[in-house]
Amino acid sequence: MSGAPRYDLPEPDAFTRTYWEAAAQGRLLIRRCGACARAHHYPREFCPHCWSDDVTWQEASGRATLYTWSVVHRNDLPPFRERTPYVAAVVDLAEGPRMMTEVVECGEGELRAGTELEVAFRDGVPVFRTRRAKAHQGSKVH
Repeated sequence: MSGAPRYDLPEPDAFTRTYWEAAAQGRLLIRRCGACARAHHYPREFCPHCWSDDVTWQEASGRATLYTWSVVHRNDLPPFRERTPYVAAVVDLAEGPRMMTEVVECGEGELRAGTELEVAFRDGVPVFRTRRAKAHQGSKVH
């Protein structure tokens, strides 16, 4: 379906452009508050914990643990339709924030709460996969 809208790709704005440019380079960014020192994700111009606007970008380690997930068997939006079934997930980043994402390269029977994950990138969007002993962090997923 040529020219169909892509519901899986970001539409960066002036504020989120830094985040999406880093992701396109294989780097996951989070925001860290200078006032309370807590990290948060998704990117916001203020801290959702103490409301300070003293927040900066920080590169995340790319490590996470699986908090919860759901296997999606039907989604009519392109390109998700072609990806079913896929694993929609919530992960706890090593730096503390929780993040909605997708788990890739893993059978649904292999997933358990607490599974160790690492970031990968598909079309400049962070996704996660099970952590490999000597895997190259931030690699591309096709």
